[in-house]
Amino acid sequence: MKIRITGKNIEVTGAIKEYAEKKLKRMDKYFENEENATVTISTEKTDQVVEVQVNSGADIYRAEAKEADLYAAFDKAIDILEGQVRKTKAKNDKKMKSESLKDKNFESVQHETEVTGEIVKNNYYSVRPISVEDAKLKLESNPKSQFYTFVNIDTNEVNVIFKTKDGKNFGLVEAE
Repeated sequence: MKIRITGKNIEVTGAIKEYAEKKLKRMDKYFENEENATVTISTEKTDQVVEVQVNSGADIYRAEAKEADLYAAFDKAIDILEGQVRKTKAKNDKKMKSESLKDKNFESVQHETEVTGEIVKNNYYSVRPISVEDAKLKLESNPKSQFYTFVNIDTNEVNVIFKTKDGKNFGLVEAE
C-alpha cells in the first residue's frame, strides 16, 4: 500500500509516520492490488484530527476521528476504516454467492448434450412426520412438483403422494 502522510498545522515526525504505516499494514489483508492511502493529520483547538482515505480501484474508503491523543485518533480512524472495508467485502461476497452458477438457467445448453437414463439431478430435503392431508397441501402449493415424500404421522412410515396424469387427483404410495 502506498501511503502519503500530510500534516496541517502539525509537523509529521518519523514516529508518526512509522505508527501510521504500522496501523495501515492491518488493511493489507483486505486488498489484493496496490492501493493508495492518504493520511491527513491536523489539530483543532485541543483535539487531534486524523483523516484516512484509501482508494482501492472503484471503491473509496474514508474515515475521520477526533481525539485528544493523536495515536488514539489514528486507532479510531483505522477501526472505522476496517469496519467499512469488511462490510463492503461481505456484501460483495454475498453478491458473488447469489450470482453463482447453480442459479443460472442453462436450458440452451441442455439440448446439445442430451443424456438419457442417467441421474442428472439430486434434490435433498428433510423428511418430517406430517399427515396425508398436509402432504397433499404441500404438493398442491408447488405446481412444478409431481410428488412429495413424507413420513406419515399416523403410521410412522415413509409415504409418497403424487399427482395423477390428469393433474386433478392424487395417489398415495405406502411401504409394506
